Amino acid sequence: MKNLTLLVFLLGTIVGWSQDGGAYTYQTFKDTRIVNGHSVETNDAGELKFIIQHRFGLLSGGAYELFGLDQSNVRIAFDYGLTNNMSIGIARSSFEKTYDGFVKYKLLAQREGGMPFTVTAYASMACKGLKWEDPERKNYFTSRLYYGYQLLIARKFHDRFSAQLMPTLVHRNLIPDPSVKHDVMAMGAATRMQLTKMLSVQLEYFYVLPNQLAADRTNSLSIGVDIETKGHVFQLHVSNSRGMTERFYILDTTGDVAKGDFHIGFNISRDFRITRRK
Repeated sequence: MKNLTLLVFLLGTIVGWSQDGGAYTYQTFKDTRIVNGHSVETNDAGELKFIIQHRFGLLSGGAYELFGLDQSNVRIAFDYGLTNNMSIGIARSSFEKTYDGFVKYKLLAQREGGMPFTVTAYASMACKGLKWEDPERKNYFTSRLYYGYQLLIARKFHDRFSAQLMPTLVHRNLIPDPSVKHDVMAMGAATRMQLTKMLSVQLEYFYVLPNQLAADRTNSLSIGVDIETKGHVFQLHVSNSRGMTERFYILDTTGDVAKGDFHIGFNISRDFRITRRK
């Protein structure tokens, strides 16, 4: 009974925050992506976002690999705003020929004198497209599937500074060996610092709770610089993660930061208006 009373009190407080206050806070982050992970931002209703994400090989590969330029991994994505608070998206990555999709809904919006945070729920599904390693054995389509769930909680503290927390759960139907978990929990954190009207710096980090992954897996760290022009956001970054979906950058990051195992990459996004604004 006490727990129920506490839950009702917390829900009432949140509803009160969401209803009270002045103007809503906009552009906590400049884009719907931070580096690899999503921000709390959603597309406007009727807006289509076209995204190209590119990751090169490891810088530590040296001159023989042309410092990573001999290798590449590309993800092409389309995001669409069903409403001002709800977005969906589909994509395809060259890395393991992966297809993925997501749905994203903004639950609460930061407001002056009212709700102190913006909160967005995010869920995704990815499908590995590689041919079966052993086609002679009995293989199941469900073994190709991975799922990601996040609650994105952000606050714009100042016109030039925002921060976000990302409690995350990633589920994989098929695990490589019994020593690792089907369900992996992680906590992400990100910040954004606006340097000029068109230039900002993002920092993104995902900490995976212990005893869930293989010993050679590491936490994902990414640093990016965003350059914003009319209708475009161009981002240059370095990251120890090669993949660009939750399965890859949370479960399968192997880059050792101490050894300089970073990938250079970039994201380019372009917005298109599909329907007229209401």
